[in-house]
Amino acid sequence: MKPIVFHLPGDEAFANRLVSTLQAEPAGLELHRFPDGESLVRLDADVTGRTVVLTCSLARPDEKTLPLLFAADAARDLGAAKVLLAAPYLAYLRQDRRFHAGEAVTSRSYAALLSTAFDGLVTADPHLHRYHALDEIYRIPTRVVHTAPLIARWVATHVERPLLIGPDSESEQWVAEVAAAAGAPWIVLQKIRRGDRDVEVSLPDVSAWRDRQPVLVDDIVSSARTMIQAVASVRRVGLPAPVCIGVHALFAPAAYEELLASRPARVLTCDTVPHASNEISVVEPLAHALEELMGEIAS
Repeated sequence: MKPIVFHLPGDEAFANRLVSTLQAEPAGLELHRFPDGESLVRLDADVTGRTVVLTCSLARPDEKTLPLLFAADAARDLGAAKVLLAAPYLAYLRQDRRFHAGEAVTSRSYAALLSTAFDGLVTADPHLHRYHALDEIYRIPTRVVHTAPLIARWVATHVERPLLIGPDSESEQWVAEVAAAAGAPWIVLQKIRRGDRDVEVSLPDVSAWRDRQPVLVDDIVSSARTMIQAVASVRRVGLPAPVCIGVHALFAPAAYEELLASRPARVLTCDTVPHASNEISVVEPLAHALEELMGEIAS
């Protein structure tokens, strides 16, 4: 029996492509907000005995998580055999330890919530630092889609003589992977972060790469300060305006416009978070990961 796919508002385009790739059955999910701020979720399909996939990009997670949990609980209560989450962007991984006394370790708290509601989880490039894998905090089977091959394929197809540039030393392994797959050299920026919107970056010696097209790559673009500073640094040393590629387009208010105002050659992102800059799709590998997960859970 085909899986049945529901999506939260805002994820229509991703869900439609996922349904097509999975050859799944689409179904409607109605979300109503009462005047007092509470939510009512309705699943407009019979889910009895079915594998249900809920797809939701978890950017701005506080407004989405309760409806998502309500939908998962409703599916289970209405007889679904399994309930899976396809979250191309997975939130609440930043706080992976207690940095100051009394703080909640929200990565563990959030993982506990989702692990209670779902039988499995698929996501793309989760923002892991101190955790080596999602199964350190998630108690359900997970699959991770890696975007490096997708970005490398785009760069190899669209950019002549690229020079890949990573945002900081932590990105070195990831940028090296993208560069190797694209057949291009790479360097990383030296970054000093003083606050959420106060970032200083500088380039190492690039004299050997003056005939190359710079391509800045970063996993999360939120304030866009790193990208903006990097664009300025690239132009200051006489290189062409860079192409800017991000995985997760979280863009804080006005950040995208400010990045465009810095005059990069182009700005594009993966479709893990719906945004006007989306050009690289993770739908196909995410669908394959879901199929693997469904096979594992069924066995």
